[in-house]
Amino acid sequence: MSQTIDEPTEDAIPSETPEVLEPALDPIAEMQAEIEKWKDHALRNAAELDNFRKRSARDMQESRAYANADLLRTLIPILDNFEMGLEAARAESEQSMIYMGLSMVRRQFADFLREMGAEEIPAEGQPFDPNVHEAVSHEASDEIAEGTVIRVLRRGFKLKERLLRAATVIVSSGAPQS
Repeated sequence: MSQTIDEPTEDAIPSETPEVLEPALDPIAEMQAEIEKWKDHALRNAAELDNFRKRSARDMQESRAYANADLLRTLIPILDNFEMGLEAARAESEQSMIYMGLSMVRRQFADFLREMGAEEIPAEGQPFDPNVHEAVSHEASDEIAEGTVIRVLRRGFKLKERLLRAATVIVSSGAPQS
């Protein structure tokens, strides 16, 4: 069936149904809702800003507390080598001027570490703790209980609560098996 020019198509017929308008809201209620929305937004932003300030202050305080960690990690191996030299001087003579001078420097070094907040990790005679001790071997021992540190090969240090270097230790495996 063909259409003639005079017949309007369905698309061209104007809609006779009036547009359905949403009922107008009360302008005062509309404004109150808008006010509440912005109050909530302002309170959330204020809380976020407060949390950001607290987090920044905490991060800054932590950065200051542990700022020297890298320096101390670098100095500890130097201290180890220095103490080996001190032991060699002691073996030669505890009365020598070299030994006495090295002992004074060793004391200053220990004071410096203490002032920076570094402290030695107790190890010898302590129960083995894998969080602060690094076991390199086990030795049988009649006198020392199993799981206890027999000897310290390399001292460990921590800065406040952070580990700078674990103590390298030898741990007792208990009484020898016959």
